[in-house]
Amino acid sequence: MTKGGIMDIKRLYAFARIVDIGSITRAATILRIAQPALSQQIAALEAHFGKPLLLRSKRGVVPTEAGRILYAHCQQIIKQMERAELDISRTSEALTGFVSVTFAPLSLGPTIAVQLMAEVKRDFPGIMLHVNENVGGVISEQVMTGKTDLALIFDPGGLPSLSFETVRTEELYLVTHDQSFTPSGEGGLDPAKEVRLADAITLPMVLPRRIHTVRQVLDTTLARAGLTVQVVAETESISLLAGAVSEGLGSTILPISAAHAIRRRLPDARILRIRKPNMKVNMAICVSGQLPLSEPAAAVRDRLRQIAQNIVDE
Repeated sequence: MTKGGIMDIKRLYAFARIVDIGSITRAATILRIAQPALSQQIAALEAHFGKPLLLRSKRGVVPTEAGRILYAHCQQIIKQMERAELDISRTSEALTGFVSVTFAPLSLGPTIAVQLMAEVKRDFPGIMLHVNENVGGVISEQVMTGKTDLALIFDPGGLPSLSFETVRTEELYLVTHDQSFTPSGEGGLDPAKEVRLADAITLPMVLPRRIHTVRQVLDTTLARAGLTVQVVAETESISLLAGAVSEGLGSTILPISAAHAIRRRLPDARILRIRKPNMKVNMAICVSGQLPLSEPAAAVRDRLRQIAQNIVDE
């Protein structure tokens, strides 16, 4: 026991070993401590708690009820100490290597890619980070084959060879520059903020290609409702979508993060939540379900998760 009554971790470890082995004599040999000294440590613990912790007999020792309670806490304390030592030791081991991250277009990726690069440079200077943007279907194949370590994409579902961890769920919104467009407000909707899908698709649309998960969700919903949409052009580029909407070529339907990205380029664009029915997509970190991540890639994945979660919390 140290000054102030603070417990000595070594005494707790010795006590746990005695209980595991069932003998003070054998524990002293394994711990390389003289038996009298080990007995004194147990006596000091018993004096601290004011209760006997071990029952001694010719066949060895067993814990008392108080001893069993202390033993359970010792196990947790020892595990925490081992974990702390491991975490601290890792801080001195500089991670080095090449890590590739791919972001699906129209996702949260463009918003957080620069922040990810900055934080990796600051905290893991030995990691060379390669960041790319590509179409969702191609990204899935790249992760499967190991061409990219991890990706932030819209979860397409039904791909057992991949592992998805959802970090954000977004509803789809109408983005339009048509100031004459007036939602009906039927069904109690607020026409200043919301629009029915049937009303939204009366506008000509510039949409992502059918390979993109956002387009697949939209097409599936339209088919179920027996609706059709006039698509005048297709692109996954935020800048091109913003230009098309600005020039009145058409409106678009996008997740909210992409919708805000367009309004940053086109401040007077209108963003209306699509309801009746509403549509959602899951943004997820995608890794191979078969190829293990390297330590540098795992560190980048954890940081990507943290950044995405912070944005969700905000």
